[in-house]
Amino acid sequence: MSASAVFVLDLKGKPLISRNYKGDVSMAEIDHFMPLLMRKEEEGALTPLLTHGKVHFLWIKHTNLYLVATTMKNANASLVYSFLYKVVEVFSEYFKELEEESIRDNFVVIYELLDELMDFGFPQTTDSKILQEYITQQGNKLETGKSHVPPTVTNAVSWRSEGIKYKKNEVFIDVIESVNLLVSGGGGVNTNGSVLLSEIVGTIKLKVFLSGMPELRLGLNDRMLFELTGRGKNKSVELEDVKFHQCVRLSRFDNDRTISFIPPDGDFELMSYRLNTQVKPLIWIESVIEKFSHSRVEIMVKAKGQFKKQSVANSVEISVPVPSDADSPKFKTSVGSAKYMPEKNVVVWSIKSFPGGKEFLMRAHFGLPSVEKEEVEGRPPIAVRFEIPYFTVSGIQVRYMKIIEKSGYQALPWVRYITQSGDYQLRTQ
Repeated sequence: MSASAVFVLDLKGKPLISRNYKGDVSMAEIDHFMPLLMRKEEEGALTPLLTHGKVHFLWIKHTNLYLVATTMKNANASLVYSFLYKVVEVFSEYFKELEEESIRDNFVVIYELLDELMDFGFPQTTDSKILQEYITQQGNKLETGKSHVPPTVTNAVSWRSEGIKYKKNEVFIDVIESVNLLVSGGGGVNTNGSVLLSEIVGTIKLKVFLSGMPELRLGLNDRMLFELTGRGKNKSVELEDVKFHQCVRLSRFDNDRTISFIPPDGDFELMSYRLNTQVKPLIWIESVIEKFSHSRVEIMVKAKGQFKKQSVANSVEISVPVPSDADSPKFKTSVGSAKYMPEKNVVVWSIKSFPGGKEFLMRAHFGLPSVEKEEVEGRPPIAVRFEIPYFTVSGIQVRYMKIIEKSGYQALPWVRYITQSGDYQLRTQ
């Protein structure tokens, strides 16, 4: 079972728009949601699912809005949350920014969308490209005697329209990996901290410009596939938590690990995966922060690129925490520039281009007030942001992309690899 009704509320809990799908839960029940949420928040026991009597509220917050689904049954919670996030995605596609004002300005379109997105509490057409074919923001002239149901909705392939034509047939594949890392604080410049947490979160995104109804087959260096075909384990990657777009034939993947699909037109995320592997920190940071009471703080940060020499990290930002009462900053960097951001209590060291194997140094000097603050401040970690093109940490590779279409045209697949920082933090000693 799924949702009985869906509500969009403002920050005060006042319903802006709602849709009753099943009629088994009173619409007045929503009045209990906000007091319940505030009470739980005060108690520090706030959860994504709140219950009042027999009614369950499944909710998410987006900008200045709450999206709430109600149910009395033992609903599939993950389905309801996926649906609520999909509603946010569809509304954002239509109105660019999803906030209270865009809801108030587009009541008619939103009611139409809510009718198409869900039926009797079950998700229906949730692809915004298909919805935009027949729910438009322009006024429609009434054509009598013609029922306008787009063929795509009744097709087996509901995410792609028929009759798409391009002069040049191309597919762009982006393999993007984010590195999440947490390193403990060492005892100084020469004593390294240890890696407490490391994981790779990857996504494969496609931009499709193909005519007709093409069938695509994507080949990766997937370890299970290599084992099935007797190729051994060398240069293969073991993918975990794989999640696919609805266009992928899951039965085919379960059988022989083939990723086979008819793609939507334009941009979409084909799949995501996770690797729980020990990642060598790509940018290693060593820091010494010396605090001299009532006078100054001396900071020395050494950054080292621990990736291949032929690779270059772009737009590197190293955020070093400083005491909240520090003032009169002075910086010296061997490369890039340093900037003090007092509103965040950090120094941001920016390096436009950071080659692998190189080592750079930054020194910072801050004054401290003669009267010290009462409370002892914690030491937030150093955060690092970066992007390394033409490189993946996991070693995942697109081995082939086969494009089969009945007209037999030739199409070009283009592949790009990017590694970037996710939640990348190094604690200070």
